[in-house]
Amino acid sequence: MSVLAAERKVAIQAVLQASKVCQSVFKNLVSGETITKNDKSPVTVADFSAQAVVNTYLGEHFPEDPIVGEEDSKDLRDDAGKALREKVLELTNGVFSESEKLSEDKLLEAIDRGNYAGGATGRHWALDPIDGTKGFLRGGQYAVCLALIVDGEVQLGVMGCPNLPVDASKPDGPRGSLFIAVKGQGAFQRAFSDTNETPIKFSDINSTQQATFCESVESGHSSHSDSAQIAQLLGITREPVRMDSQAKYCSISRGDADIYLRLPTSATYVEKIWDHASGSLLVTEAGGAISDVNGNKLDFSVGRTLAKNKGVIASNASIHEQVLKAVQTVLSKKQ
Repeated sequence: MSVLAAERKVAIQAVLQASKVCQSVFKNLVSGETITKNDKSPVTVADFSAQAVVNTYLGEHFPEDPIVGEEDSKDLRDDAGKALREKVLELTNGVFSESEKLSEDKLLEAIDRGNYAGGATGRHWALDPIDGTKGFLRGGQYAVCLALIVDGEVQLGVMGCPNLPVDASKPDGPRGSLFIAVKGQGAFQRAFSDTNETPIKFSDINSTQQATFCESVESGHSSHSDSAQIAQLLGITREPVRMDSQAKYCSISRGDADIYLRLPTSATYVEKIWDHASGSLLVTEAGGAISDVNGNKLDFSVGRTLAKNKGVIASNASIHEQVLKAVQTVLSKKQ
């Protein structure tokens, strides 16, 4: 039996079921036009429900493992949260069998398993129940992201991308892609509907001129103008691929694009570990390289944030040094 085989199996099941919850929320609360354009409540329902699903599975199989999750249940506990709590419970139990269904108390308990502070020793999981909330609301890209961190190092990452085409060359084809990486065991993709896994890797390029950027739809997440200057320095002329969420990590890891930049948009912003843990491992296991804008390794040992890092650069390993140099050149002009 391979290392972390049990954790891998449970993580896949948890992420798939959480992804189904998100799809159900979108179908019932978003696409049905039952909300106004600025109403973020479906995201809130999906966040809570997905976290409850994942944490329930982790709690059942690995009860000693703490979890760093994005949500906590305080907004669900008082009378004002009653309607939201009932909706979250209904949707969460919608993916469970009769014997698995949760009571309200068990639901709140499951969500609050995600309150761990993180750290440098022992095992803990990092969960982003919905990464890419605006993508979720517009029917674009979002991801359910789960990682196992052991002694500060990411050892396992599973990401579910419900709207990502299984084959990027067939954008109107089947959607629902699951990505899996275990340290030292390679990176894999499978469809939600099929258990067969396919190894993935970065595309074969030998110069930056052949590269394509993958960047956020929202310029508030990473500076598009900086990216354009970096692209010019690297001789990149192809239009960037823009999508929300950690689906960008998945996209570059299977060769749809070659570079993902998360450039600092403010001097004070600090990245959260759940936004990068699973994606960073997928990148390195697919033959890519990842660092912060100073060339430092991402440090997942300092709590719930990447407090020792600034920004993120993920790219094809063959061009990473050139990309890093271009990023530093552009950012140095702003100081």
